[in-house]
Amino acid sequence: MGTFKLGEALKNFVQGSKLKNGIRSAQIEDVWLELMGVTIAKYTDKIYIFNQKLFIQTSVGPLKNELGFQKLQIIERVNEKMGENTVTEVIIK
Repeated sequence: MGTFKLGEALKNFVQGSKLKNGIRSAQIEDVWLELMGVTIAKYTDKIYIFNQKLFIQTSVGPLKNELGFQKLQIIERVNEKMGENTVTEVIIK
């Protein structure tokens, strides 16, 4: 058995566990304000990642339309911030 740094060991553990979705959801909540700005973050009711799909929930109709037009940019921003292909699809509710 080889020697691992603690960070590498944790990353390997998370990659192989069911905790990955929960950790990604917590991370996206932390960076959503930075990625999308104050106005969009303020009117986003809920955001989470499940099976590489980013779910965004808002009750504001015009915001739903705006986010719909920005799906590709949102995917690119999130994946860039996370450092890997975390999101492949955006679903707006």
